[in-house]
Amino acid sequence: MDFESNNWVWEGMYYYPRLFGGIMLTAALLGLSTSYFGGISVPTLLYPFPYLSIFYKKKHEKKRVRVYMDGCFDLMHYGHANALRQAKALGDELVVGVVSDEEIIATKGPPVLCMEERLALVSGLKWVDEVISSAPYAITEDFMNRLFNEYKIDYIIHGDDPCLLPDGTDAYALAKKAGRYKQIKRTEGVSSTDIVGRILSASKSGDSPQDCSNSTPVGEADDIKNKFGAEKQAKGGQISHFLPTSRRIVQFSNGKGPAPNSRVVYIDGAFDLFHAGHVEILRSARQHGDFLLVGIYPDQTVSELRGHQYPLMNLYERSLGVLACRYVDEVIIGAPWEVTQDMITTFNISLVVHGTVSESNSSTEGGQDPYAVPKSMGIFQVIESPKDITTSSVAQRIIANHEIYVKRNTKKAASEKKYYAERKYVSGD
Repeated sequence: MDFESNNWVWEGMYYYPRLFGGIMLTAALLGLSTSYFGGISVPTLLYPFPYLSIFYKKKHEKKRVRVYMDGCFDLMHYGHANALRQAKALGDELVVGVVSDEEIIATKGPPVLCMEERLALVSGLKWVDEVISSAPYAITEDFMNRLFNEYKIDYIIHGDDPCLLPDGTDAYALAKKAGRYKQIKRTEGVSSTDIVGRILSASKSGDSPQDCSNSTPVGEADDIKNKFGAEKQAKGGQISHFLPTSRRIVQFSNGKGPAPNSRVVYIDGAFDLFHAGHVEILRSARQHGDFLLVGIYPDQTVSELRGHQYPLMNLYERSLGVLACRYVDEVIIGAPWEVTQDMITTFNISLVVHGTVSESNSSTEGGQDPYAVPKSMGIFQVIESPKDITTSSVAQRIIANHEIYVKRNTKKAASEKKYYAERKYVSGD
């Protein structure tokens, strides 16, 4: 019946072979399937090029734009995260180059964090698709060609602040000359130089951050305090201050809540001076469920638990640092120290976890156990901390090499003052 109802097709081919053949060849070249002709059951033999439609589609698919951004990413902060967020927005895939320890030493002085720690921090950011370790500080012609040919990079990205080599030349001059350079807006109010300055300021006050994981002997810590004296740096020493906005928080957020049947895991803490240890414990926590909710203590709570020199980063700075992590789904900004029944019900928490490495023994503070309620409900679990790094241990690296970092900061602070004195408004963020 099907053959008889479409008999006119065969008649057309018999009486007008050239016309009919031209029509079918055109259809094939355009990649039209035979179903396009409605209910006509055209024999498959009339479609001589069955793969042409696939070729046509592949040829006209939009090419994915790959962008590259590099950096030292020492003392990773929300400014770094925001730079990479902006870079990702300029393409489809973001490749990040992490400069080697040797090149940082040659151009800036010793890094605070080793390559392994900096790689963990960069890889843990939600906007990063691929990481190149031991990238050169300067974009040489050889490395630029490698980026274009081997890594298929379309554009090289950097902030609007100048990046000069020791000889005073622009580190991105070749990329600009090649027409493959794009610029993003620098995130004001924070820099690695600024964070080092905060730590050095705390050490000058005689209240240097103590490593509560006991990696630094008490006597040595006392020597450090005495060495740098009791002179406190005047407030307002920062060149630029972080001004939190709701838009910035939205830019860092996933914007999605848990599904109705999701297993919500909760972990809390200060997350001060976000480091590789934080990334790894958040990764571990996320593996215990479908949705990771992170509670971030307010500044006052952190000060009460760890001393008035803490936190080094304020609540909003710490919140952005945690939100940037790929393993985090949502944060509670200013979470209570005690996990209550109301919190568990409100956020539908299935499991509360805590790491084995922490700055202080908060569970015994004032005789109270902040996890008493989840423990009584059988939903509390201690998980092994993959790394023993703490905020205080990172701070101690800077304090122990005080003279080196003071010299480095003095030089960098001068260039930052010049940048802020000459800077102009840059649109887009």
